[in-house]
Formats: sequence, C-alpha cells, structure tokens
Amino acid sequence: MISNLIQDTAQEASEVLQDGESVEKTLSIIELITSGGTAGMVIIVVLILMLIFTLYIYFERILTIKEASKIDANFMNQIKDYVSNGKIDSAQNLCSTVNSPVSRLISKGVSRIGKPLEDINTAIENAGRLEIYNLEKNVSVLATISGAAPMIGFLGTVIGMILSIFEIANSGGSIDIKTLADGLYTAMTTTVAGLIVGIVAYIAYNHLVVKTDKVVYQMEANSLEFLDLLNEPS
Repeated sequence: MISNLIQDTAQEASEVLQDGESVEKTLSIIELITSGGTAGMVIIVVLILMLIFTLYIYFERILTIKEASKIDANFMNQIKDYVSNGKIDSAQNLCSTVNSPVSRLISKGVSRIGKPLEDINTAIENAGRLEIYNLEKNVSVLATISGAAPMIGFLGTVIGMILSIFEIANSGGSIDIKTLADGLYTAMTTTVAGLIVGIVAYIAYNHLVVKTDKVVYQMEANSLEFLDLLNEPS
C-alpha cells in the first residue's frame, strides 16, 4: 500500500515537466477552501462568521471606548468652582452637557451632596459598576472566540484525518490521491483558519481590555478628586 502511494506521488511529481516545459500550478483562496470537501467548507464558513463577528465587536467597542474617553480638561475645574460656590444646578447641567462616563459619575455624586460622604461614595461606586459594564459589553465574547476558534479548526483537522484514514482503509490496496488529498485539505485549511481567527480575536480582546482599563482609571481618578473636594474643610 505504501509503495503504491509512493509510486502515485512520484508519477504526479513527474508531470511537472510537460512537453519539455515546466507547469506552475497555483491555488486560489476559494479553491483552497472548496478543496476541503463539505465538512471543511462548513467549518470554514463557521470560522468566517466568527471572524466577521469579532471584527464587528472590536470596531464597535473601540469607537464606544474612544467616545467615552473624551472629556474636557477643564471639566473638573468647573465642577469644583460650581460646588465650592454652591451652584449645584449649574454643576448638574454641566454634567448633562458633557454626557460621558466620568460626567455621569460626577453627576451622581453631585445629586447626593448634603448626604453623608459614605453615601455619596457608595452611589458613585454603584454608578461606576454600571458604566464599566457598558464599556465591557460583548468584550468577553472575543475571549470566547479566541479559545473556541482554534478548537473548531482542530475539529476540522480530526475530521480530515478520519476521512483520509477511511479512504486508505477502504482503498483495497489502490489509493486515490485526489480523494486522500481532500481529507488532508480539510485538516490543514481548517487548522490555519481556526488559528487565524483565534489570534485576531485574542489580540482584539486584549487591546479592548487595555483601552477599557484606561477609561476606568480616568473614572476612578476623577471620582476621587470629587470626593476629596467634598471632604475639604469648609
């Protein structure tokens, strides 16, 4: 059986020279995908959908985080002036105008002015949790895809190898290289596609985590600055 396989492979290699000229064979992406058979195509389609979903979540979240990080450098200075002069309504109007995660936290704190400092701190923390949840929405899906995509690709590898072994076992001593190649294409293409999707999702997830952490730090810093303002002796 092995000798037959070697002979068939050698015969295909000898066809490189045809009529005294070398023949260069190319393989397009579409041909590569379709060469894996039905099982390979199904897995590739699933991985493509996961890649599209990954890119959608990434760009949607990156725009949301970028918008959330925008805040006027003088925002806190204006809040300090309003609160120090007792202009609570003006401070609330400013927060409503800015409309960012930081301004919403400060707005929650301003609305509690007059109550114990601990109550104000608790209100800001609760509002902060909600803002963080909104920033991190769907980001965990990228972590799931980064782990699931390579596993789906490896599933295609196993299916492809099973198909190849099945063809060898039922060849009756005569192996059809074309049929055997279909199984190998399924094994290789799904593995590569799964790894590509997994890598893209992993990088996108970590980049979003870093960007989100920066916004969270900004929220915490401004919240502490506001609480310090309220804690100052009159």
